Amino acid sequence: MQTDIDPRNLIGRKAFDRNGTKIGTIDEVYLDDATGAPEWAAIRTGLFSRDAFVPLEPSELAEDGTLRIPFERALIKDAPDFGVGRHLSPEQELQLYHHYGLDTTPPKSPPSPPPPDQDFGRIAGTEAP
Repeated sequence: MQTDIDPRNLIGRKAFDRNGTKIGTIDEVYLDDATGAPEWAAIRTGLFSRDAFVPLEPSELAEDGTLRIPFERALIKDAPDFGVGRHLSPEQELQLYHHYGLDTTPPKSPPSPPPPDQDFGRIAGTEAP
């Protein structure tokens, strides 16, 4: 998902699953503690229902202003319920990552370049200056 979107602009938008079935309305957006980027959304699944947490990273904001979540509605509705209005702990986030089958390992950093060639001595048969 675009990370330059103001999370406040997501609240109130409709959310749909991978098949185009309406899930509900975005109730809250949770930011990553380290980067401040929007990471999770709590979606109100019905008038008397609870909020379901969905990952924003594989989701897309469609041109019509709706959020498209690449998971089945049933999986979303079965997501762990942590309540809204509170900070998600690292353990709760890990549960959500596992629930959605998302990778929890940090991205691999590119390999570091080899050290530059060093001149560690004289070549045999040459004289020291």
